[in-house]
Order: sequence, then structure tokens, then C-alpha cells
Amino acid sequence: MTVPSTDWQKSFYCGEGNNCLSLAASPDKTIRIRESEAPHTVVTTTQSQLGSLMDAIKAGTLAPHPTSL
Repeated sequence: MTVPSTDWQKSFYCGEGNNCLSLAASPDKTIRIRESEAPHTVVTTTQSQLGSLMDAIKAGTLAPHPTSL
């Protein structure tokens, strides 16, 4: 699925590096996320799900992935 480049918003924290996240809102009310090193790989989520993820990141409540232990 391709979203026009003008719809993508790069993270403010990215700076000039190549390791950045970009977000785009789609007409179907979902949020699309991509990483600058793999711009053709797009994760689709909802506002609610993204908000829950951001809350968990801020709170430090995410468990590590089992393969990273």
C-alpha cells in the first residue's frame, strides 16, 4: 500500500539521521507508520492502539521480546 510522500510526517526527534519514524493518516481513519530504513514496509494501526502503545512506552510497562532475553 502506498501513501503519497506529501502525507507522511517525519518525527520531530529524527533530526537529520536516517533512523526515523514517519506517520500518515489515511482516509479510512487508520494511522500508518514506516521507518526510514525500510520505507516500503508500513504498519497500520488505529489511533486508540497507537495511543495505548505510546502510553505503555512512556510508562515503561512493555515486556521485552522473548528473543531479546
